[in-house]
Amino acid sequence: MAKKAKKQNQSGGTPATVALTTAGTDFTVHSYEHDPAHASYGEEAAEAMGVSPDRVFKTLVADVDGALVVGVVPVAGQLDLKALAAAVGGKRATMADPALAERTTGYVRGGISPLGQRKKLRTVIDSSAGGHDTICVSAGRRGLEVELAPGDLAALTDAVLAPVGRA
Repeated sequence: MAKKAKKQNQSGGTPATVALTTAGTDFTVHSYEHDPAHASYGEEAAEAMGVSPDRVFKTLVADVDGALVVGVVPVAGQLDLKALAAAVGGKRATMADPALAERTTGYVRGGISPLGQRKKLRTVIDSSAGGHDTICVSAGRRGLEVELAPGDLAALTDAVLAPVGRA
């Protein structure tokens, strides 16, 4: 299982690691050298950490009927916008403007974390996460991931689990 992060994250961590530490959640931080030329942030993370892509989840921000919503899906797949809208009781979803997603979450694209966002957004985690003891999500910076139990991620983000990912 993941180890408990040290209190030093309070002063030197990202908002995501600070939120995890403050909540007393067990997690492990994984860092790697980010390659700006890599085609996919998420697949790069899986390769660099030697973790199966079905356990590494990307955080995507969508606009559902005028409200921003976070979808957390495996990096090897895509976000099913229709399923995301349905999961939150909406009718139509489109990918959010990247600049708006960055301003709202406080993170840069490729480093958006579902945790510690500037404005906490409604979150839906793909139900495949429940099939793993731990999953990895962005820790709020390119080249930095946190590994934690999917139930802990859901609890900290007030997320629902729903089938919002597709191959």
